[in-house]
Amino acid sequence: MLHPVAKREIDMPIVFILFIVIPIIEITLLINVGQLIGTWYTVGLVLLSAFIGVNMLRQQGVATLARAQQKMAQGEMPQQEMLEGLVLAVGGALLITPGFVTDFIGFCCLIPFSRIGLIKLASKHYKQKASVNMSSNAHFSHMHSNPVSYTHLTLPTIYSV
Repeated sequence: MLHPVAKREIDMPIVFILFIVIPIIEITLLINVGQLIGTWYTVGLVLLSAFIGVNMLRQQGVATLARAQQKMAQGEMPQQEMLEGLVLAVGGALLITPGFVTDFIGFCCLIPFSRIGLIKLASKHYKQKASVNMSSNAHFSHMHSNPVSYTHLTLPTIYSV
């Protein structure tokens, strides 16, 4: 099992990318596009992408909710729809964040076939990660080789007859 400090070192590249690299890319891209087509056209593109994104989010969210309600009415757990709802929320947050890179990722979260692909990719990653964690904890399996039996215990009587 990884030591907590080692785990933080593994997660640091992700945090670095999210909070340092992506904003630098966004600012650079906004400046370059602004120089190419003009400041107000760039602002207009950012606002237009946010407007289109919010409308797509509303439409995709309602469709996902309808599928979830249909599955629940049939007595099934809407697992896929719950995951899609989470990806839609992330996509919506990315679309209202100014920038072209975040807009692209946000639109990928809203388009059904790419959203499903992202979910499959993420679930495959987490399943592999879970299997590695399970196998790294295998050396503790001897601790549960003799399970304790509680069959001899009785529940206290609340009411006497």
